[in-house]
Amino acid sequence: MNTDIEERAVLCAEYIIEKKCTVRQAAKQFGISKSTLHKDVAERLKWISPSLYVGVKDVLEVNKAQRHIRGGQATRLKYQAKHKLQGIVRK
Repeated sequence: MNTDIEERAVLCAEYIIEKKCTVRQAAKQFGISKSTLHKDVAERLKWISPSLYVGVKDVLEVNKAQRHIRGGQATRLKYQAKHKLQGIVRK
């Protein structure tokens, strides 16, 4: 495997573990696609650094468990902003 890819996978994994961030946030930070980052940390990392893989897997599982909550909050904020622009006050 290419050493650049291995280095990228390790860097991304360390960043995700340190910041406890989502795949989307890490991909944006590193300027790569979500798919590439996910493949790096979910598949390649398993063979490169098993200990890092376990740490990343734990963070990703927490994110997966919370995604429905984050989605609901984003939708709520979207409609609050929309109603604010229209002058509608809701609680």
